Amino acid sequence: DIMDKKELKAKLTQLQYSVTQEGGTEPPFDNEYWDNKEPGLYVDIVSGEPLFSSADKFDSGTGWPSFSKPLDEKLLLFSDDYKLRLPRTEVRSKNSETHLGHVFPDGPAPAGLRYCLNSASLRFIPLKDLEKEGYSEYLSLFR
Repeated sequence: DIMDKKELKAKLTQLQYSVTQEGGTEPPFDNEYWDNKEPGLYVDIVSGEPLFSSADKFDSGTGWPSFSKPLDEKLLLFSDDYKLRLPRTEVRSKNSETHLGHVFPDGPAPAGLRYCLNSASLRFIPLKDLEKEGYSEYLSLFR
């Protein structure tokens, strides 16, 4: 069961809460994972659901963690976002409705997508800790 707002405010930092619950955006180049090159999984900070792999992470030059594809698109929700002048496609985690970031059509081949995410929406689990953290089914991604 997903936590209520009060529990989330206690669990998350102010920035994490603003980004995940209020659709905020963290500053580029000044966030936890934009430059992380370590192998591992990126999970929803609210639900712990595995969403992205370091194997699909690339340097987009934007200052935010960017991925060419999710582990499973069915775990994500997509919606039109008109907060800026140009419409964007917002990406949320399906089960917790955590705001993750946006997806853009300027990523690498073959799909040409760039999932531009907020570090504040994610928790990184290093490859060496996958088993200990209960994510051993994902070890095969790194073999």
